Amino acid sequence: MVSSILFSKSLFCVSVLEISSSSSASPTPSLWFAPNLSKRWGELFFLLYTPFWLSLSLGIVVPYKLYENFTELEYLLLGLISAVPAFLIPMLFVGKADKGISWQDRYWVKASLWIIIFSYVGNYFWTHYFFTVLGASYTFPSWKMNNVPHTTFLLTHVCFLFYHVASNMTLRRLRHFLADTPEKIRWAAEAAWILALAYFIAYLETLAISNFPYYEFVDRESMYKVGSLFYAIYFIVSFPMFLRIDEKPGDKWDLPRVAVDALGAAMLVTIILDLWRIFLGPIVPVSEAKQCSPTGLPWFSTHANLT
Repeated sequence: MVSSILFSKSLFCVSVLEISSSSSASPTPSLWFAPNLSKRWGELFFLLYTPFWLSLSLGIVVPYKLYENFTELEYLLLGLISAVPAFLIPMLFVGKADKGISWQDRYWVKASLWIIIFSYVGNYFWTHYFFTVLGASYTFPSWKMNNVPHTTFLLTHVCFLFYHVASNMTLRRLRHFLADTPEKIRWAAEAAWILALAYFIAYLETLAISNFPYYEFVDRESMYKVGSLFYAIYFIVSFPMFLRIDEKPGDKWDLPRVAVDALGAAMLVTIILDLWRIFLGPIVPVSEAKQCSPTGLPWFSTHANLT
């Protein structure tokens, strides 16, 4: 938990240092943030918003065990309180960079749409891979969709916004650093960084929620080591794809393109996860008692031929 908060605070400090340049009409070139003013403002907002929901969940609810008295309603409210302001704040307090720009052209709208689609697919479908491949289960009271708590849909949105903005910043910094190197070296270094960052974030999240007793694993050690690699597949695909939104000067994305791109990323992740399920199988023996019902996912039928 502490390491997760420290990681967010380090990026928070970088974002604070960038605020003055992003607020001007012609910001100075940044090694971390996009030259696109709307994108820069959006990334800064998502970073500055992160300490709010992160402190609420990992700094208050979990360490003080407030969840012990939570019912379905309180869990849903926790998700809503964490996620809804990420939409309301930029709608009500329009950034200087977004004034005079139609709402559909603002970066925060595009980024939010991309993450909504990607995280929705992740929760609705990929959570069942956690049940059947990683031996995970949710045991807290919650209202559910396809046997996945509504709360996780909401919390995943703000989590993934933070992860992907952090990836944008570090990939952009890496590209500046390697600008004068041969193309093959740049590709190899970027691929290595994406793999390392994806695994680090997946491992960090698993570790950060380890004090929450109602998200259980058959073998927690296997989940930390191998399960984090499985989870990292999400980000190995999504980090480089998400970065492309409004990244190149003169290449503005519209919302249909954003939606199609997110769906494409989600489909690729689904294919890779299912290949793992078919060819590598579960990382631990998973009993029926430990699995949630795979409603709506026929390829998870216990009677299906997995060979």
